[in-house]
Amino acid sequence: MKRYADENSNKSFTRRAFFIGAMQFAGICVLGGRLAWLQIVQGKRYKTLSDENRINIRIIPPLRGQIIDRFGVPLAINVQNYRLLLIPEQAESIETALRSAQQYIPIDEQNIRRVIKESKKSAKFIPLKVKEDLSWEEVAKIEVNLPDLPGLMIDKGEIRNYPFGDVTAHVVGYVRAVGPQDLASSDDPVLRLPGFKIGKTGIEKVYDQEMRGQAGASEVEVNVHGREVRELNRREAQSGARVTLTIDGELQRHAQEALSTHRSASAVIMDVHTGAVYAMASHPSFDPNLFVRGMPPDVWQGLMEDIARPQTNKALAGQYPPGSTFKMMTAMAGLEAGVIDINTTVFCPGYYRYGDGLFHCWKHSGHGRMNVVDALMHSCDTFFYKISTDVGIERIADMARRFGFGNTLGFEIDEERSGLIPDPAWKKQKLGRSWQAGETIIASIGQGYMLATPLQLATMAARIANGGVAVKPWITGYIGDQYMGKDDWKPIGVSEHNLNIVRKGMISVVNNIHGTAHRSRITEPGMEMAGKTGTAQVQRITKEQRRLGIKNEDLSWEQRHHALFVGYAPVDKPRY
Repeated sequence: MKRYADENSNKSFTRRAFFIGAMQFAGICVLGGRLAWLQIVQGKRYKTLSDENRINIRIIPPLRGQIIDRFGVPLAINVQNYRLLLIPEQAESIETALRSAQQYIPIDEQNIRRVIKESKKSAKFIPLKVKEDLSWEEVAKIEVNLPDLPGLMIDKGEIRNYPFGDVTAHVVGYVRAVGPQDLASSDDPVLRLPGFKIGKTGIEKVYDQEMRGQAGASEVEVNVHGREVRELNRREAQSGARVTLTIDGELQRHAQEALSTHRSASAVIMDVHTGAVYAMASHPSFDPNLFVRGMPPDVWQGLMEDIARPQTNKALAGQYPPGSTFKMMTAMAGLEAGVIDINTTVFCPGYYRYGDGLFHCWKHSGHGRMNVVDALMHSCDTFFYKISTDVGIERIADMARRFGFGNTLGFEIDEERSGLIPDPAWKKQKLGRSWQAGETIIASIGQGYMLATPLQLATMAARIANGGVAVKPWITGYIGDQYMGKDDWKPIGVSEHNLNIVRKGMISVVNNIHGTAHRSRITEPGMEMAGKTGTAQVQRITKEQRRLGIKNEDLSWEQRHHALFVGYAPVDKPRY
């Protein structure tokens, strides 16, 4: 009996041992399988996670491409810039970190509020710009005290600089900080870097992508406090392309200085054969460096309130009645239509009567009998009043469009405006009224609804000078090594004989003693200039005002007449 009990007991122990052993084996299998899963199958993933805990990948901003003039003179460059940055995730408190930094360098309250506001909108690991353009003394103070300034770091970068300042502001443009709309329209990570700036106006905006370059990356090993231990890997950033303009920097400076004696003015100088723009000045201007480094509120307020609109590139976006500079178009329309020739004359008694209307010439005593060359030289209104009624507005408008008016010219900078060449179809569509004959008379001297930009006026002068070739203005010579110029212009289809007649009139305007621009002639032999003056009324001085002795200079500045001039030189071999 006892033996039987011992056998049963042994069997029971054996079963329990087997069961326990099986359970242990199963546990070891599960544990081994899990370890295999973690170390072999998922090993790469967890290694990456581990690396990310100790490795920071930092984006290296690319160096922005330079902008230079036709001779290689820098118009937009990058200069060294030391910045104080804050990494929110490494700071116990953003405000505490900034207050601590205040002990060593000046940081105004507005900057502190801005950083705190930006920290709520961006990821905690993205550095925020606290202050830039630090002096070497300020950099040294921060570097020495970095152990007591968790989350703060000094970064050495580049900042945009414009050596010519206000002289090239409207052409080159400027860069500014990335805005919310820029971030929403692009997933480029470089845009999220602290202090990164993109082109906002001018050439900086047009070729922003080309000049921006490609960002690099740096893998940096950091300790538990986020301090850099060593750099593990680095991929250098690729600098942006250099943009070469057709602008002559010193000629641009000279033009800008010449305009500075006026309250508001603009000028364009271009090559009559290629269309390359050598200077494009607009006054008043502004210092683009202020937009990069930070503009004082009072300066910004002054720019916004200035009625002369310093931020507007008047050469491109200013639309003005062309006045008497348009008379060449009326003359060309009459000559091309066969309505007049060089021998056609009109008597000017100081006015032109049409129906019940009386249209005055600028010279109230009259010019006497005028042919087309004399009419251009003296700028006789009556001559053009008369021939316009025979030519008609459709022919005048068509001729104006062939010489570059009424539409944008496809210039690179997108501020360009189209101006306006009115005709019966335009008036009917825009105003719902029929065209009147008196409106043709007014349009013949560049008044009424007529509008043109200085760039269009320069283009007209170039097409007259080059024999009727449809050059268009352009300003970008090279992007990197790629040539961007244009030289395949087509004829606009006008007679060289008729162009010679108009050119003869323009030569007389400047070089004949009776010409309206004789005092501004170029006296150096071989450099003589041809041109045409123009005056456009903004506010008509009534007969009653004239009786009271009110003159143009008595009107408010905004209502005074516009003065214009177009020309080309040298006369024998036109180039500018």
